Amino acid sequence: MIKLKGITKQYTRDSLGLEEVDLDIDAGEFVSIVGQSGTGKTTLVKLLIAEERPTSGEISVGGWNITNISSRDIPLLRRQIGVIFQDFKLLPQKTVCENVSFALEVAGEKDFRISQVVPRVLEIVGLGHKQDRYPHQLSGGEQQRVAIARSLVHRPKILVADEPTGNLDSINAQEIIEILKKINEFGTTIVLVTHNREVVNQLKKRVVTLHNGRIISDAEKAKYRL
Repeated sequence: MIKLKGITKQYTRDSLGLEEVDLDIDAGEFVSIVGQSGTGKTTLVKLLIAEERPTSGEISVGGWNITNISSRDIPLLRRQIGVIFQDFKLLPQKTVCENVSFALEVAGEKDFRISQVVPRVLEIVGLGHKQDRYPHQLSGGEQQRVAIARSLVHRPKILVADEPTGNLDSINAQEIIEILKKINEFGTTIVLVTHNREVVNQLKKRVVTLHNGRIISDAEKAKYRL
């Protein structure tokens, strides 16, 4: 599903994001990418969604070589890869329903399809009863659930969660992880990028550890040991 071969990202002469990274993630896996700040986790996310290009090496997603993807193909890639971030990125003037719908509207989807998809994804994240609320009327955990719902509207094969629990307390963080596990059970590949030791250790799933831009550990049903 995801293959990185010899990936190096050199920002400047003195700034290295990733160095000679080889990584294979199979369809349906749940993988945690861990490491301290500045180890390359964010660089990895940016490369996967083509926000950055590698200096050398190859990246493929679902058999599609995206190493030098053209700008016109990036929207197609991002429909295959859903992304959620630490800071939610919701539109404050739009309701829950409108925030999720907007992701479909900008892709040119018809109203009929939007009316079918949005209630479905809101039910998956447990917010069907709050579709008319605005972001400021929701808790942090609920806002992150809206962001997850928005990431699911194109039925992505891969969901990249970049520090999704970073702004949440332990109870809300656990709720978000349970939703990600449920989405994974539907067959979606989950790439969880995090420094949250508690979350990673309770998952008991594959853990890839980055340090100074290199993979130093890749273990099944592992713990966050750094």
